[in-house]
Amino acid sequence: MSSLTDRYLAATLESVPAGRRPEICAELRASIADAVDDRVGAGADHRSAEREVLTELGDPQRLAARYADQRLQLIGPAYYLTWRNLLRQLLTYVPAIVGTVVGLVNVFDGDGFGAIGPAVATALSVAVHICFWVTLGFAIMERTGETRYLTRWTVDDLPEATVERQITLSDTVSSVVVLLFTVSVAFFPWQQLRVDGEPMPLLDPDLWGFWLPVILGVLIATIVFEFVKYRVGHWNWGLVVVNALLGLAFTVPMIWLLLTERLLNPDLVARFEWLREGGNLDTLTVVTVVVLVAITVWDVVDSVVKALRHRG
Repeated sequence: MSSLTDRYLAATLESVPAGRRPEICAELRASIADAVDDRVGAGADHRSAEREVLTELGDPQRLAARYADQRLQLIGPAYYLTWRNLLRQLLTYVPAIVGTVVGLVNVFDGDGFGAIGPAVATALSVAVHICFWVTLGFAIMERTGETRYLTRWTVDDLPEATVERQITLSDTVSSVVVLLFTVSVAFFPWQQLRVDGEPMPLLDPDLWGFWLPVILGVLIATIVFEFVKYRVGHWNWGLVVVNALLGLAFTVPMIWLLLTERLLNPDLVARFEWLREGGNLDTLTVVTVVVLVAITVWDVVDSVVKALRHRG
């Protein structure tokens, strides 16, 4: 049976370059023997001394990596911050933008709400690809010693002292993406759903005479308001008032149209028999109204709380 030292040496040497194995083997065996002899001379039995010495040396793969000068991390400290910052920037915008574009293309093709699934799947796929390829690139740079793309930090890189933002860029981008998707699904193209292979508007086409242009204008104004909020950087009472007015300008007409059964296309309702049975349409209307009210109230309360925090 091989001794513990022989087994330890074999486990270590299999991970080092073949050309250096005889040298490392002789050096490591002598070092282990000396350490064991010291412990035996201090009164320990040979087997216990050998186990203690090998335990102190640690994992043979880690020891082999030190001998072979191998890095035991995918992204080392020299590259980590650059890698992390680049990933943050790319993941903040690129998946959302690509997913939105794919969703819009599918909407224009007449998929309607069916465009949501492919848009989300595409955004997730893009995020995974970004993580993989950026990490792979930095791992290669780490192992080849490439430093041309690393910037050396100087005091000139220090940012100006600023007050912490309540309204971040990521919040603004996500809000704008949701609003754009809402506009695309609800208003473009004119035919949003396919029923029995035929395109059919989701909303009542008669509403284009007044209400749909008004609601579309409110949504566009809300998109502009998101950029204004980001520009200001924090909530104040002026923004709170405008936010509440825009919320009401969207919610009140929507609720009125829902309660008077004027929002959905009558032909669409007629095609879906389950909407006309057992009060399903009324239930759907009540649930939608409750959700709209809850979102509006929450948004206004949240803006008031943040304005109070910033003031105080």
